[in-house]
Amino acid sequence: MNHCNRQEAKNRLMNATAITFLTGAGISTPSGIPDYRSLKGIYQGLEAPEYLLSRTCMQTEPEKFYTFVMNLYHPEAKPNVIHQKIAALATNQKIRVVTQNIDGLHEKAGTAHCTNFHGTLYACTCRRCNQAVAWQEYIQSDRHESCGGQIRPDVVLYGEGFQQAVLDEAMQAVAQADLLVIVGTSFQVHPFCDLIHYKKASADVLVINQTEIDLPYSYQLLQEDASHVFKEL
Repeated sequence: MNHCNRQEAKNRLMNATAITFLTGAGISTPSGIPDYRSLKGIYQGLEAPEYLLSRTCMQTEPEKFYTFVMNLYHPEAKPNVIHQKIAALATNQKIRVVTQNIDGLHEKAGTAHCTNFHGTLYACTCRRCNQAVAWQEYIQSDRHESCGGQIRPDVVLYGEGFQQAVLDEAMQAVAQADLLVIVGTSFQVHPFCDLIHYKKASADVLVINQTEIDLPYSYQLLQEDASHVFKEL
């Protein structure tokens, strides 16, 4: 790992031909969306968010699951400068985004090629009839008006597997890049962090983060608030 300054990071971002951004919760906090792990106090620490956002909780304690998931919805949130500048770069460069976030802000900003690795809160399905349900209906009730079945958001819960099509799309996005930019994530959650292994040998890695991350490859670190950096692009 080598530290770089803001100008060096900007030069890399502006000069790369094909960039894939790997983004996490840290890029959405400026939009007022907290990392869900910060919500653990909602049950006085009796249960971890990892349980409350699990398939087991959804099936065995649906009311508790629904109550917790409602804390994750922020439909009023707007894309911030990070989302906006990533989308704007696509005007002149080949841009792909693979995000851990389930808030839909990359799409709101206009990013055309975004893989929602963990799904999205803004698509829902009835578990009984398998019909798509509008998220606006879900935030009113977790019961499908048509059949009475339980509605769930189309996100990957703890205890669930990933769709192969999503994995393939994410791996391809990483493999096509000549610059990988990791922003706003501790990069510790599997299998998201394993995507790094699909990069080209010649691809550079730039990390824009408040903290260092552990990677099996050399990378450049700009240890700053990403919103300050992207504002200058």
